[in-house]
Amino acid sequence: MSLLNLERCFNKDVISTRIKNLGQAGAFRLQEYLLAFTRRYLSEVNLNSLTIDADSTVKTVYGNQQGAAKGFNSAKKGALSYHPLLAFASELKIVLNSWFRTGSAYTSNGICEFIKQTEAFIPENIKEVFFRADSGFFNGALFDLLEGLEWKYLVKVKLKNLNSVLTQQEWYDVKGLKNVSMCEFEYTAVSWRKSRRLRAIRTIKKWIRTEFFGRILFVPEYEYACYCSNLEGNAFFLHEIYKQRSTSETWIEQVKSQLLAGKTLTDDFHANDILWQLNVFAYNLSVMMRYRIKQLWRQEHETFRDWFINLPAKLVKGGRVITAKLYKHYYYKDIWIRFEKVLLA
Repeated sequence: MSLLNLERCFNKDVISTRIKNLGQAGAFRLQEYLLAFTRRYLSEVNLNSLTIDADSTVKTVYGNQQGAAKGFNSAKKGALSYHPLLAFASELKIVLNSWFRTGSAYTSNGICEFIKQTEAFIPENIKEVFFRADSGFFNGALFDLLEGLEWKYLVKVKLKNLNSVLTQQEWYDVKGLKNVSMCEFEYTAVSWRKSRRLRAIRTIKKWIRTEFFGRILFVPEYEYACYCSNLEGNAFFLHEIYKQRSTSETWIEQVKSQLLAGKTLTDDFHANDILWQLNVFAYNLSVMMRYRIKQLWRQEHETFRDWFINLPAKLVKGGRVITAKLYKHYYYKDIWIRFEKVLLA
């Protein structure tokens, strides 16, 4: 109220009505603004290469939300949900782009158009892009697009008969690694325009005791991981690079759990889209501000909120200036003042 010079609080129904009135056009305009905002930020940071981690997340909903539908939902099978698509900049921990989608959308639905939109706003100072994603994005059309953009990529393989295919390959041991072996082979899916080299790694999960013609034998049970990539290096190298994407799942949880993205809902799909984008924007603003002090950048958003937003302070207005008067014994007062000076520098 003080910052906006309001005489009384907003009514939540008024906010809901205003957001609904923005409609689909408003949701598109907000996304364009946020993409332009992120582009400006990328052009200001000292980066010439970028790692993009693509992922999706299921948000279960209850009630009569427009656009909610049944789809893959590991938490609540058969429940209605939304299924947003996200692209993270791993070096910066920010969301580059996100699409709010119905729950029936498959993980990679629209991924080519999503990547085209994302690529269009990446500034010229980014010379190299590396795309990384899980098996939900194993898609020949996507690989064609990434190769056309001259992006490097690493995507986990998803095939119905993958284990059967892998057991037929010729495996060789990895020097210096116990119980680990690798293989490489050419593969062409039905919808692909050309073959691609797949590289796989297997590790012994456990030994199973079995009896064969009266003899007790112990045979290995394997755990497989297979990748499609235009990076140089063997399967073990790809496996180690792929494991680094696990941090994006942590960031998704911060967006969902700590910023409550997707939890404030209306009965209108485009209004929910706008609310989702605003939550993602709040997450990005938090990360962008803290990036200037690496000690704070490593903190989760919830910690940032407790230290710098939920303050024991009083807003004082005087001379058309609003000042936050902090409690003098506030434990994080010194670092709060330091943080403010860095932001204003």
